[in-house]
Amino acid sequence: MNTINYQERRGQLQTYFDRTAVDAWARLTSTAPVSRIRATVRAGRDEMRSTLLRFLPDDLSGKALLDAGCGTGALSVEAAKRGADVVAVDLSPTLVKLGGERLPSRLGSGSIDFRVGDMFDPTLGQFSHVVAMDSLIHYAAADVVRVLAGFAARTEHSIVFTFAPRTPMLAVMWTVGRLFPRRDRAPALEPISERSLRRHLAAEPALRDWRVGRSQLVTSGFYKSQAMELVKL
Repeated sequence: MNTINYQERRGQLQTYFDRTAVDAWARLTSTAPVSRIRATVRAGRDEMRSTLLRFLPDDLSGKALLDAGCGTGALSVEAAKRGADVVAVDLSPTLVKLGGERLPSRLGSGSIDFRVGDMFDPTLGQFSHVVAMDSLIHYAAADVVRVLAGFAARTEHSIVFTFAPRTPMLAVMWTVGRLFPRRDRAPALEPISERSLRRHLAAEPALRDWRVGRSQLVTSGFYKSQAMELVKL
């Protein structure tokens, strides 16, 4: 992996989510009223979360699942309700703390272990499934594939993730998004065409035992992201 690039971008993301816009993201991931623009982002994230959960088995009893870039843990909660033992990791201590505070009193047979750290850290353990919802959209294609290869080395069944699709509409939305107050701007997205991503995945030796499964684009106003599934052969 291009360590300098990955580390630099990781630092930008940590600053953004834990300092610059933590209040905005805490509000966005709650049920509190938000602006019309942010309401479309919230709706898009809700739809994407449902999409990734559909890519996972309905019954996750006894399965270890990594929620890579968990934020406040909404997906982790749903996976735990299906019986998964979730390791939920995020760079932002503030968002992780908020996730712990929002935990429902009952999770069924599942569990959630919130941790502050790097999703790429191999010491997080071995998993049946890995989910990375919008946590790779700020990285270039080469780094995305190398992170996925790292996940694959410690994943038994599937990896479901999202990427920022390279489309003219996304470019327009990103330009308009720069009109937001500077404090609320996220680090730049790294749009990737699906064809290019598939080519990178096919060329990665560490993923030779994996295949691309389902893929679905989710669009809601200012939210645009594409879900993809990698399945172990």
